Amino acid sequence: MKTNTFNNLNGKGLKIAIVQARFNQEITENLLNGTLAALKEAGASNKIIKVPGSFEIPFACQKIALTKKFDGIITIGAIIKGETAHFDYIAKAATDGIMRTMLDYKIPIAFGVITTYTLAQAKTRSRNNKKNSGYGAALSLVETINNLK
Repeated sequence: MKTNTFNNLNGKGLKIAIVQARFNQEITENLLNGTLAALKEAGASNKIIKVPGSFEIPFACQKIALTKKFDGIITIGAIIKGETAHFDYIAKAATDGIMRTMLDYKIPIAFGVITTYTLAQAKTRSRNNKKNSGYGAALSLVETINNLK
């Protein structure tokens, strides 16, 4: 499996907001742990804002962007396919809302909302290692911020 390589990972002085959905909490806590590990390695500070689910993430991102106190935002959520179309609607709403906020408010946002077909897939993407999707999202954000300075 190919692993991502990141460049320019000095996060010293960066203030990062993390918006974490509580729904599927076992998974999102593991994703948050990966995010925090990466930010610690990069030397960036952070503030965690918790919301009920992935649907609420874009609004929280918008409110954070309006404060102009953060260099970037990392979104953390887990949307796991069930027996209804709910998965499709929530995934699209979260994705579109996060993208819209990033572009409208001109703030880098890393997409750490995982979408999986099974709980097993979600657990794999949130393991305690450097393949954790939260870890990758954090490093992507730090690199993006540094490259845009």
